[in-house]
Amino acid sequence: MKTIEHWINGSPTPGSASDTQPVFNPATGQEQAQVVLGGAADVDTAVQAASRAFETWSESSLSRRTQVMFAFRQLLVEHEEELARVISAEHGKTVDDARGEITRGREVVEFACGLGDVLKGSFSDQVSRGVDVHDFRQPLGVVAGITPFNFPAMVPLWMHPMAIATGNTFILKPSERDPSAANFVAELYRRAGLPDGVFNVVHGGKDAVDALLTHPGIEAVSFVGSTPIAKYVHEQATSHGKRVQALGGAKNHAVVLPDADLEFAANHITAGAYGSAGERCMAVSVAVAVGDAADGLVEILERKAREVKVGPGDVPGTEMGPLVTKAAQERVENAVGTAAAQGATVVVDGRGLKVDGHEEGFFTGPSLLDHVTAEMDAYKEELFGPVLAVVRAQSLDEAIALINANPYGNGTALFTASGEAARRFQRTIRVGMIGINVPVPVPMSYYSFGGWKDSLIGDNPIHGPEGIRFYTRPKVVTTRWPEQTHNVAAGFDFPTSN
Repeated sequence: MKTIEHWINGSPTPGSASDTQPVFNPATGQEQAQVVLGGAADVDTAVQAASRAFETWSESSLSRRTQVMFAFRQLLVEHEEELARVISAEHGKTVDDARGEITRGREVVEFACGLGDVLKGSFSDQVSRGVDVHDFRQPLGVVAGITPFNFPAMVPLWMHPMAIATGNTFILKPSERDPSAANFVAELYRRAGLPDGVFNVVHGGKDAVDALLTHPGIEAVSFVGSTPIAKYVHEQATSHGKRVQALGGAKNHAVVLPDADLEFAANHITAGAYGSAGERCMAVSVAVAVGDAADGLVEILERKAREVKVGPGDVPGTEMGPLVTKAAQERVENAVGTAAAQGATVVVDGRGLKVDGHEEGFFTGPSLLDHVTAEMDAYKEELFGPVLAVVRAQSLDEAIALINANPYGNGTALFTASGEAARRFQRTIRVGMIGINVPVPVPMSYYSFGGWKDSLIGDNPIHGPEGIRFYTRPKVVTTRWPEQTHNVAAGFDFPTSN
């Protein structure tokens, strides 16, 4: 049985803890590895290594840092297939979906390769007689990332390339459900020439998380996960003097107006709802059918949901793999039963699906619910599974009011042929990321990712310009270089522009 160890100071290490946790193949339901569960002692070891590395890495040239990023980016390209299969084997998503995850993460690496332009400061000449002002940004120190199971490569890649390229050192605590991708990336960093201790991986559960949140040697923490844990991370880390990025849960709506191309909308909503088995914080979990669009939209959504090919993620042609754990499978299937009991119409029932040759896998099929209301659990809860709820609204304004009343504000989409409706929607909706005829509006790496309301705890989105600001702090320098040909008296008055 393979044991997945920490990665500290440039090499694998079992650490000090004796506890382990099984890692399953979701397609077979079988245990395939054990991952070590670290605690405070392992976090401290990683912090010490990262602190030592920061002394030299923070003083390295920007050219040196971007050279490492270019090499790392090339290794991600060369090993994409291998990494995608590592992800698929532990998460369950299809290999194609895993490739897409790696590509979106690699885009942040590419943004980090160009930080030479982005990190340029400003200069103001002659703000007073003989006085100039300029500013620049410096790294924080040792920073940490705590990441979820659903994107074991992409979400960490939204964090550590930005942190490392700006001169920080990094400790990653990935999900213990699919931990191998983190170690795979650590090896690629080593091969790219990253010095030992700049990137470290500590595996574990709550003990490791709490140690990261409270360790005095860590300057900042980035987190992606559920809203309750995001609130806990924000509260604990800020109370210990750290900067925090804390991205929480979501309930993403796709609004379909009667003037939309229903076949186009349904096709994209189906992919947004059932891709990666719905285990995405940007998954489309609610379709809001407006007016006359409702019946036609549900009819097409039913057909497309039944056409989704469910199976092991490494089998060509599979469109949706299993859920990550048996508990997740049971939770999603119970949610469909609860929706039916509360009055929703179960148009497509994905419960009880068995895949030939993989009967013990954690599979459930796509489920489609109609006539869902805002009072039902299927609407209020983030199910994180392949369940699409259809809510019917009479007007665009009613749909907007529904979304604005929801406690989450991560992503939303509008399908329409009307520019006026699109403009009204994007200006009045209280959501951080908006798609117009785009179901999953994840921004490119040179923009920042982050929702509103309970989808973002605090004020710090991730990657892009906000990521640079998060991992650095500014200095402003005011200088005067007087001529030294005679004695110059110092003035005690506050300097002015006169």
